[in-house]
Amino acid sequence: MRRERWRRFASQVGRSIAVWAVSTVTMLVLAGILPDFRLRSANGDTATDIAVTAAFGAGAFGLLSALVWPLLVRLLLLVPALVLGLLVFFLNGALLLLALYLNPAERGAAAPETAVVVAAVMSAVASATGAALAVRDDDAYRRRLYRLSDRRRRSGPPSPAGPGTVFLQLDGVGHDILLDAVGKGLMPTVARWLDIGDGGRPTHRLIPWRTDWSSQTGASQLGILHGSNHDVPAFRWYEKDTREVVVCNRPTSAAELQRRAVEHAGHHGLLTVDGASRGNLFGGGADEQALVLSIAARRRSRENRSRAGYFAYFSDPANAVRTALSFAAEVGREIGQSTRARLNKQRPRVSRGGLYPLVRAFATVVERDVVVAAVTGDMLVGRTAVYADLVAYDEVAHHSGPRSRDAEKVLERLDRSLALIENVAEHAPRPYRIVVLSDHGQSPGETFRSRYGLTLGDLVRAGCGLPVPRRAERTRSGAEARAAVRAALRFPVAEAGEQHRPARRAEPIVLASGNLGLVSFPDVPHRMSKEDIDARHPALLPTLANHPGIGFLLVRSDEHGGVVLGAYGAEIPLAGLDDNPGPLAPFGPGAVDAVRRTHSFPHTADIMVNSFHDPADGEVLAFEEQIGSHGGLGGEQGRPFLLSPLVLSAAVGEGEELAGAEHVHRVLRRWLRESNGPQVPLESTGERAA
Repeated sequence: MRRERWRRFASQVGRSIAVWAVSTVTMLVLAGILPDFRLRSANGDTATDIAVTAAFGAGAFGLLSALVWPLLVRLLLLVPALVLGLLVFFLNGALLLLALYLNPAERGAAAPETAVVVAAVMSAVASATGAALAVRDDDAYRRRLYRLSDRRRRSGPPSPAGPGTVFLQLDGVGHDILLDAVGKGLMPTVARWLDIGDGGRPTHRLIPWRTDWSSQTGASQLGILHGSNHDVPAFRWYEKDTREVVVCNRPTSAAELQRRAVEHAGHHGLLTVDGASRGNLFGGGADEQALVLSIAARRRSRENRSRAGYFAYFSDPANAVRTALSFAAEVGREIGQSTRARLNKQRPRVSRGGLYPLVRAFATVVERDVVVAAVTGDMLVGRTAVYADLVAYDEVAHHSGPRSRDAEKVLERLDRSLALIENVAEHAPRPYRIVVLSDHGQSPGETFRSRYGLTLGDLVRAGCGLPVPRRAERTRSGAEARAAVRAALRFPVAEAGEQHRPARRAEPIVLASGNLGLVSFPDVPHRMSKEDIDARHPALLPTLANHPGIGFLLVRSDEHGGVVLGAYGAEIPLAGLDDNPGPLAPFGPGAVDAVRRTHSFPHTADIMVNSFHDPADGEVLAFEEQIGSHGGLGGEQGRPFLLSPLVLSAAVGEGEELAGAEHVHRVLRRWLRESNGPQVPLESTGERAA
């Protein structure tokens, strides 16, 4: 044992010396390249003096990074995430200047802006060198992983003996998209788990599940994490009683939706028992939260510092350097891909200019890196349940298409994240079961505006006899990543053309959620019926129902309770849809139940509009500027996946369907009970069987 300790000590010393030597050489090279960085005095020095100066500077910089850097990050935890990421470079440069100042010979000097560059390069080189030397050393690898974890619990009680569970949500990845990616060799980790072409034994099972009518992250994740997505009719909707527009990715709205779900479900969520929520819209009842939108609306406090995410990641300056370089590469990649699509006159296509390259880079690089680091930290401290959302694919697929080459590249990188988390599980203090799922899929297709030259709002105004603008305005995409960027910067989340509290007026409010549209009349305090709408605007419902880009409408009826309207005068009461689905027939099984459930919500819009859907090619027409969309019925958007280890019980029995996010919640809760005993809520609360 004593010899083993000495061997480990010698190995660590050897690696430290090697990293020091490489850092010294790097500093010498940079001094020869950069004009504002020198390692000699004004009178000149010998080569030996310069080498000693470089060695001293590299050593001092390394020690300061190891000792001072974590303290600096702790002091800056209340700084917004992206600001902290940028501040990393300037603080790193300041540490380099301090290291040169501490040299007793006072030979080294650098301009402040040059010091930032030198420090960034040296941090990246030192990190890469240390990682390369530790590749074959499990102990060193474990120690490196532990630097990503939140060490506040190291002095706490030991981890329970039962296995933990990690739920990884691949936002927007449909069941068929996942299978296609596996078949193309883009996701070898998932292929190995399913034993597709590997010749081994499968460790996981894959099944699809069916979303609610509102096939978007707000409704799905709220139902999965909190057990209730009651009264979430869309991604955004107008509430007449509060006179507010609710948007799922607005922090204040997310916090209110979470409060309502907790009240309706009667418990705090899936992650109440020793849980962690990472990168989600909602907390799920977890004590540990990072990059969670529902807490972004709170005042800055110790409660919402997201320490486990930001501190664990940025405490290593090399992480910030590596992420920044990847961020810049992703921005360049997006500019190149969008330019190529424009030159090739690719169709369908949406605008990808402005700030979008930065938003995409945030979703595919920054958010992914911080969330994965937080998850690995949670596993290394032995937390019981972790739920994390990776939004990279969803953001790219909205603008490039669900089956585009751009989106496939993102799936490859997501698979590498799964492999990393699987590797970390081998070093965790307890066994882990990795469950991968998605909240919805995405359906391809043109935008409503590009096909017909007008927006849904224009069509509604025409049906109401109101003036229509000569030029249709774009409806901004409501992708989750854009709100995540604003929350990280702590900017208010407000969307163009969308007031938080619109004034009461006679003109209708028209909102879009993918290929689902909502029309509300704010001057009428209750949900209007078909009879009310016909009396007020007799041409509106026929105009919408007979438009070739509209699949069906849902409105309340004084006579039938609720009716579905379609082209050529189709009008079918909700009670009669089982015998005659009418315009719902192209939308497949489950459409009738989904429409009926949404009709029962208190805040369902006066008119619910679902776009046309072609079952032959799966296309829909988005009312937003997206060529890969989700939010309504039609195509792959309503068919996400659930990938679970075989050691867990089957999600549903043979021949049964996993339908709705609330059903998924009950399944995940059952799996937690199988692993670690009763969870919250307990059986005594009247829990329904999964």
